[in-house]
Amino acid sequence: MSYIQGFVIPVPTANKDAYLALASKAAPVFVEYGALRVVETWGDAVPEGDVTDFWSAVQATGDEAIVFSWIEWPDRETYVAAEAKIMADPRMAPDGPMPFDGKRMIYAGFAPLLDTMVVQAPAEEA
Repeated sequence: MSYIQGFVIPVPTANKDAYLALASKAAPVFVEYGALRVVETWGDAVPEGDVTDFWSAVQATGDEAIVFSWIEWPDRETYVAAEAKIMADPRMAPDGPMPFDGKRMIYAGFAPLLDTMVVQAPAEEA
């Protein structure tokens, strides 16, 4: 079964385009080193919780959005073999200032327990 890296990042809403540019630049590098899929999502329904939530986990402020992203690898071994190479790859250097505060990003690696992905067959042509 695959291996998943997950990320929660507070990004100033004014930096949405800069974040997307950075993510778009990095995604092909991850794929080149073996990632199967890179997904970046921009929070649009992120509720505040009574005890904890995404906002408090990353100390997000009112002018920030929550980015939830993940990278799918074929297995943990592929991720481990790629990690140092990716961080050393000069293409991973930002072109300018980072569009978010990396100190408040949370991330971790996960071994899937259940995967119910449904693949739909292409629609038949009439």
